[in-house]
Amino acid sequence: MNGIAYPYRGSNHSGSHQYLFPTVNSLLANIPKDATVLDMGCGNGSFLSLFAQNGWKLHGTDLSSSGIEMAKKHFPEINFFLADSQSNLESIQRQIGTADVILSTEVIEHVYNPRAFLKTAFDLLKPNGKLVITTPYHGYCKNVVLSISGKMDRHFTVLWDHGHIKFWSRKTLTLALEETGFKVEQFHGSGRVPYLWKSMVIMARKPALQV
Repeated sequence: MNGIAYPYRGSNHSGSHQYLFPTVNSLLANIPKDATVLDMGCGNGSFLSLFAQNGWKLHGTDLSSSGIEMAKKHFPEINFFLADSQSNLESIQRQIGTADVILSTEVIEHVYNPRAFLKTAFDLLKPNGKLVITTPYHGYCKNVVLSISGKMDRHFTVLWDHGHIKFWSRKTLTLALEETGFKVEQFHGSGRVPYLWKSMVIMARKPALQV
């Protein structure tokens, strides 16, 4: 992100939604009605719209003006607004207050300052609030397969404008979350066979207030 916004031209679902939604949905199975749910980096709003029937107060924010425009047009029942989640904590708080749940799907790999992004999420959550975050998976076995199959250049391409600039493993994302104050509670691989997963899904929690 960091001032460079991903362009959107429609409200269509991403190909990743098919394999991410079942896992994310299962992690949110016990979220009560009237919970406040924020999608940080909501893009065109299509993923958040999958939860529109759950009775939650849904909010989505993104730095992409084209994404927010599409989201508002196609999903008017959800509160979408423009903000940079790396630096606009106060403006987001004015919109939503605090959240019970924050979603972030396939975003942090695009973010220039991921610690600031995660700090915003931490500060926006209520005590005991959940963060469910997904990003493309990288690990030893997958990297070896990419190397011997000759697909490294395609996977780590530098030719995709506004594409991936961070390549996370389970270890590095867990460290970043723990540095920010989160307690990591669950990890799931998603898409393809184990250890060659397309993405990973991590659920982390903001600890309760100490008394």
